[in-house]
Amino acid sequence: MIRVFVVDDQDMVRQGFGALLDAEPDIEVAGSAADGAAAVDGVRALAASGRRPDVVLMDIRMPRLDGLEAARQLLAEPAAPDGSPLRVIMLTTFDLDDYDYAALRAGASGFLLKDAPASELIGAIRVVAAGDALLAPGVTRRLIADFVRADRSTPVLRPRQLDALTAREAEVLVLVARGLSNAEIAAELVLSEQTVKTHVGHILTKLSLRDRTQAVVLAYETGLVQPAL
Repeated sequence: MIRVFVVDDQDMVRQGFGALLDAEPDIEVAGSAADGAAAVDGVRALAASGRRPDVVLMDIRMPRLDGLEAARQLLAEPAAPDGSPLRVIMLTTFDLDDYDYAALRAGASGFLLKDAPASELIGAIRVVAAGDALLAPGVTRRLIADFVRADRSTPVLRPRQLDALTAREAEVLVLVARGLSNAEIAAELVLSEQTVKTHVGHILTKLSLRDRTQAVVLAYETGLVQPAL
């Protein structure tokens, strides 16, 4: 069962998402909040009782405490006793901007438009909860590429952690950053999908990354992958 916490300052949005998700046999709405401060308190209270949600749907722009700061605080919390990290999906109705990019860098697993089809919302939650695929790769890659292109004055530094990757792992990271799924990477490199999944796990561990989205950010920021012009 995937436990989801819904955060949005609009009552109708929270109630609509809640009803939609509760109708799914493998998803349970663990709670909801109308602003970021209440979200942080609510998720922490659930975690203290042993019922921490797996995924938080977080509106970006809210009163009192915005979604970006709330996401930063929640993503800095310790992992669950079983080692699984909290996942955050940012909800937005706006064009992507530097505020959204900051959310990615803070550890959010991706973005979802509030008017996305129900099937896309449900699929995104399952994908992010599994932690083995990038949410909305086209949107995420375009966002990262736009910001990397916009700041060419900053020298690209190669973190030492990248040197810990094997040649194969570096190759897999490049393909992850280009938005390929495990199955597509397996086909590209003539490997089994399980082998690719193992490589991705090693990459995340060696680079101390939360998930594939952070791996994409790192690959672009270090210049390992160059955005298309």
